[in-house]
Amino acid sequence: MDKNKAGPVALLIGEIKNDDIQLRLNSIRNLSTIARALGPERSQKELIPFLKDILEDEDEVLLALAEELGKLTESIGGKQYAYLLLGPLESLARVEETVVREKAVESLCIIAELIPDEQFEEHLVGLLKRLAMTGDWFTPKASACGIFHLVYPRANPPLQTELRALYKTLCEEETPMVRRSACSQLKKIVPLLDSEIIKKEIFETFKIFAKDEQDSVRLLAVENGIAIATKFSEEENQSIVKPVLLACAGDRSWKVRYMVASHFCELVDALGKEITQTDLLPVFVKLLKDPEPEVRTASASKTSGVTKLIPIESVVKFIIPCIRTLAVDESPHVRTALASDVMNLSPAVGKSITTDHLLELFLQLLKDDTTDVRLNIIAKLNQVTPVLGMDQIAQHLLPAIVELAEDRQWRVRLSIIEYIPLLAEQLGVDFFNEKLAALCMTFIGDCVFSIRQSATKNLKRLTEAFGDTWFKSHILPKVIELSKHSNYLYRMTTLFSINTLATALSPELIVNCLLPLVIDLSADRVPNIRLNVAKSFQAIIPLVDNSVVETKIKPALNKLLEDKDKDVKYFSNIAIQSCNQ
Repeated sequence: MDKNKAGPVALLIGEIKNDDIQLRLNSIRNLSTIARALGPERSQKELIPFLKDILEDEDEVLLALAEELGKLTESIGGKQYAYLLLGPLESLARVEETVVREKAVESLCIIAELIPDEQFEEHLVGLLKRLAMTGDWFTPKASACGIFHLVYPRANPPLQTELRALYKTLCEEETPMVRRSACSQLKKIVPLLDSEIIKKEIFETFKIFAKDEQDSVRLLAVENGIAIATKFSEEENQSIVKPVLLACAGDRSWKVRYMVASHFCELVDALGKEITQTDLLPVFVKLLKDPEPEVRTASASKTSGVTKLIPIESVVKFIIPCIRTLAVDESPHVRTALASDVMNLSPAVGKSITTDHLLELFLQLLKDDTTDVRLNIIAKLNQVTPVLGMDQIAQHLLPAIVELAEDRQWRVRLSIIEYIPLLAEQLGVDFFNEKLAALCMTFIGDCVFSIRQSATKNLKRLTEAFGDTWFKSHILPKVIELSKHSNYLYRMTTLFSINTLATALSPELIVNCLLPLVIDLSADRVPNIRLNVAKSFQAIIPLVDNSVVETKIKPALNKLLEDKDKDVKYFSNIAIQSCNQ
């Protein structure tokens, strides 16, 4: 064999047998490159057989191999030869390390979809049967569950019957790990079956899963119940599915109750309006009061989704009292979850109930000691302000917003900045000037750069909304003040503001109001300021008349070209070049 042609495999063998795990990992990560270098034929005859012999390595290397095998189909000749990759992946699907098996199954699923129909039964069904029927060890059986949903729909009816029987034996395995894998895949298998087969063959398995001695199996049954409910009518769900899912909601394990709470909105959608109002509402109230904070956290984040199928009177009577309790819950995670969702109730219940029952609660959460609670409420203020109206906003929300604008946490101040343009649109220019304009200007002088940067973008949005006259009377004085600040960082903010604001202003305002500030700063003692002056000139050049460029901007740039600082010269030169374009 030609040494040059043998190179890639020899190199791979040498690196994989190296004692250094990083070298072995690197070689595995380059499998696709090596396969392309070898070509399809040599990859099939030399590379893949070699890979089958290296399956006794560290888990980290095997994990990388399991991932890379899923990417090799094109490199070894395309779909017709994809079956060759099933062998090493089957071996990896049998190893004890969970993450390796899971990655092998993930790659098997990729390859399975590529296997041509004429090879399907021989290679794919054969693989599934070998994994599912191998001895007493759990690992291959657990892996077999992961590819059922891809094999089943391509099988003919007699084979499908055989596969369902095989799946049922895995569901009844004594080993919890196999039952857990089978249970986790049931939600993918159910959509492939008609309702009669589910009733006759699958539903009993689902009930057994829901009563399994292992809570890690029972909690997975919740999603399966939702999948089954979507295949049945509301009457069938009432008599068949509902009792099992209600039992899960009252399970002795908080993990199972947590899973019910996490998927409660999906549960509501699947079971329908009538069951939600009669049976699920009391269950949800109970979950909101659960002794475990994890369950209360999951439930608190689902309030608006659940209440969409509940009459408003029931929301006021049952849900809102629970929310009030959760707003003072000892767990910050519960309060944070509540804050992420509770504002969404306002559009559903309307102004009157929001004012009478929810507004005080919103204000309470806006003052919560936990930063994330305050942030979540601010992020959803846009849900509430259209509902409340001007008077309620001015009386209740604005004082809280003004207070939060001075919050010690910069992320809170940043959230307030991002909310102000939306509020300005609702308040109108006169009301905004009276209540928030002064506050808005303070952000541009904040001690945190991210705040100042966002504030400049904010000012542009406000200028676009309120016009040039508003800019001259409210923004320009603050920009001028910053341009003379003793701290160079604030003078830098002036330039950032000018770059952003210029795109929202008329050429006349740019020339008369902004350009003089930039020219003044071109003589600043700090090189970084002068450097950014050049950038500002470059931003302004496309926005003004060429005569302004020739008489005012070019002379200033030519002076900067003589600067002692090389970076100032560099950016000035770039700006000069843009003058000539």
